[in-house]
Parts: sequence; C-alpha cells; structure tokens
Amino acid sequence: MSRSELAEYVQALVIAVGLALVIIVFVAQAFVVQGSSMEPTLHDGERLLVDKLTYRFREPQRGEIVVFKYPADPSHRYIKRIIGIPGDTIRIDNGIVYVNGIPIKEDYTLEPALADFEEVVVPAGRYFVLGDNRNNSEDSRYPDVGFVPRNLIVGRAVFVFWPLGRLGLVRAPSLAAQLH
Repeated sequence: MSRSELAEYVQALVIAVGLALVIIVFVAQAFVVQGSSMEPTLHDGERLLVDKLTYRFREPQRGEIVVFKYPADPSHRYIKRIIGIPGDTIRIDNGIVYVNGIPIKEDYTLEPALADFEEVVVPAGRYFVLGDNRNNSEDSRYPDVGFVPRNLIVGRAVFVFWPLGRLGLVRAPSLAAQLH
C-alpha cells in the first residue's frame, strides 16, 4: 500500500467519523428501550431511531413518544408518550385520562391506570408524559419525573429497527384531533 493510498483511507475514515458525529448530535440517534413501561407499543430490548431534528423546528406534540433525560439524573434516558403540552390541564379519573376536561381515547395503552390523579396544569416550557403501561410506569405522575422540561427532551421515537420482526414506524396518534 502506497503512502497516498493510506492517506486516502485515513481521510475517508476521518470524514466518515465526522459525518457520523454530526448525525448523532444533530439528526438522529439509536435508543434501546429498557423495561416494560411503554408496552404494548414498545417492548424491552427494542432498538429505536430517535429523531433529534424535528424539535429544532417545532414543539413536541401530544401523542408523540419522546426520549428525554430523566430529571432526577440527566445521565439516564426515559421514553414516554406526551399527553399534555404547556397550558393543558390533566387529570386521571377511574382510569380515564382527561386533557382540558375532555376524555381522550387511548387504544395504545396496556390497561387503564388503577390510581386517580388530581388535576394539574402543565407549566410553560414543560410537558406531561405517561407510559403506555400505566400501572408500571414512572412518569409525570411521580415527583422524580414530574413535568418534563423542554430542554431535557432529546427527540421523538420514529422507527423500530430491531428486532426485525417489529421493524416499522412508531405510531403517534393525534390526540389534538380528539380535543377539538
């Protein structure tokens, strides 16, 4: 191998690493689901592609599944569904989630929440998130998660790429349509 061939390989490697870093930091990143809090939508061990670009142009929306830094320890990542956006009122009564006083239809949950949750107003710049497995999810109902600050949201889950049998887009129902 000549010196110019070696330089060409090194240059290609540097460009590939640089491009990969730009993609991981600004565009998309892989994420592994840990635990059962998002069942039946997502399962333990699934690998997802998380879109980090969309929220640079618009705010997160109700129904989207997001990866965020755990507020009590930002070195950990959680994945949950956005139920409430800033200004919304949220409550859970007899297993039914109410957003701004309107009951929402949730065909993506494993089962209704067993415990009620008193009405709260989502503060500016924060989001109310719930796991789809309501009775096995550490989410905005608990003080260590609470309302998730916008700056801790990493991105939205868009695609399951492993295992291959679950390959496909991550479904995000339009909760906004139910509220009009």
